[in-house]
Amino acid sequence: MQQRIISNPNDMMGVLLYGTERSKFSGEDESNGNPAYPHCYLLSDLDVPAAEDVKAIKTLVEDEDEFEKLVVPSEEKVSMANVLFCANQIFTTKAPNFSSRRLFIVTNDDDPHANDRGAKSSAAVRAKDLYDLGVIIELFPISKPDQGFDKRKFYDDIVYDQLPTDPEAPAPISAATKTSSTGDGISLLSSLLSNINSKAVARRALFSNLPLEFGPNFKISVKGYIIFKRQEPKRSCYVWLNGEKAQIATGITTRTAEDTARTVEKVEIKKAYKFGGEQIPFTPEEISSLRNFGDPVIRIIGFKPISMLPIWANLKPATFIYPSEEDYVGSTRVFAALHQQLLASHRMGVVWYIARTNAAPVIAALYPGAEQRDDDDDHAATATQTMPPGLWLIPLPYADDIRQNPDIPTLIRAPEPLIDRMRTVVQQLQLPKARYDPAKYPNPALQWHYRILQAMALDEELPERAEDKTVPRYKQIEKRAGEYAMEWGRELQGQHQAWQKGHGSAAAGAG
Repeated sequence: MQQRIISNPNDMMGVLLYGTERSKFSGEDESNGNPAYPHCYLLSDLDVPAAEDVKAIKTLVEDEDEFEKLVVPSEEKVSMANVLFCANQIFTTKAPNFSSRRLFIVTNDDDPHANDRGAKSSAAVRAKDLYDLGVIIELFPISKPDQGFDKRKFYDDIVYDQLPTDPEAPAPISAATKTSSTGDGISLLSSLLSNINSKAVARRALFSNLPLEFGPNFKISVKGYIIFKRQEPKRSCYVWLNGEKAQIATGITTRTAEDTARTVEKVEIKKAYKFGGEQIPFTPEEISSLRNFGDPVIRIIGFKPISMLPIWANLKPATFIYPSEEDYVGSTRVFAALHQQLLASHRMGVVWYIARTNAAPVIAALYPGAEQRDDDDDHAATATQTMPPGLWLIPLPYADDIRQNPDIPTLIRAPEPLIDRMRTVVQQLQLPKARYDPAKYPNPALQWHYRILQAMALDEELPERAEDKTVPRYKQIEKRAGEYAMEWGRELQGQHQAWQKGHGSAAAGAG
């Protein structure tokens, strides 16, 4: 909550506890003997959170006596149908017009109605009601120390793999959060917060229902997503501070003439391009016709071996595409056949790609990507999907985009013994499983920026320095590769002395 209050000040959030002995709902007196939703405690109603709300929750958590009274578990099982209906009422009354509504369920109970088939059926009906309202349910399971979390027992009927009416994103992925090996719960909490932060960000489609054309009258529809995008600190709003209290300011842009300072209307402005020292004006219709290269499409031109795609050809971030059944029924089946064939044959497609109307055409590689799962997960049933299967559009450079190579001096090749010593050093310093996992390295500049904002908003002490996980672990490097690096240094010194002797005798013979 304290992170979302900074990055998305207009989002509404609430906290609902269920399975508690105490019951409380919006507008109800806690002393009411007949609560509308038994064993459901609305800790924070759905609203735009303020810094005071976060402080109140933190105060409650830090007050052990009050917190212990609040989290006393109920003696009887709470009805999940009742919990979901309670959430339904909150969304309906507090946020009826929001286009994106999400319900995060955090639990370690994978089968709340193990022996009650009727309760399971009622919960599934309530979950369907939420999905019909456009509410996406996402599960954050917590595994118990003695067993994993099995979604198949109950939550497969509650959390849908895909929401057909959601145009924003592919199916959400929820992974079982592992228990802390240290037993103090710190690593568990950090992992859980990391998952929530990544899922709370709305996933926007770069394009929707774009035709993927195989040939004349043979098309399917696909959606495209930017999976990787650099995040930077940005101001979400302007604030006016000269009043009694801070207020969000609304900006207005006015164009004025340079010589007379009169206001210039939009119809008086024309765009122009400079050519030979002269400004060539164009009307909006002429500019639109210049940019029109046809309707948006991904048209397959041919196929090439994947080995022909050089690493330097990645001109811009790749776009992940996934099938959509909205325009062409059967798109998923055709897309899957293409994807599997490209993977099996180690080939890629070459396509003509126009993302949207008036967009510049791009020659792109249609690269097949296999599904990736977390190898660290011990439970195959709950293995985390780190990357979904699909196709990637990789924009390729035109001839105009290739620059002249720099002048490269003659390279001096190191002797084989020196290369062998360095090979050992590199092998000792490889990352786990010899791959880079970006999830383990948050941007230190971005985290520091929001940490300062958080401290200022909540009247906390300013931190002394940022936590930077990109700083090398020098002690571990010394332990793993220190001796091998010293051996390489001694080998380098010996090779250098031998080179000096050889060149010194050659110079003396020439003299």
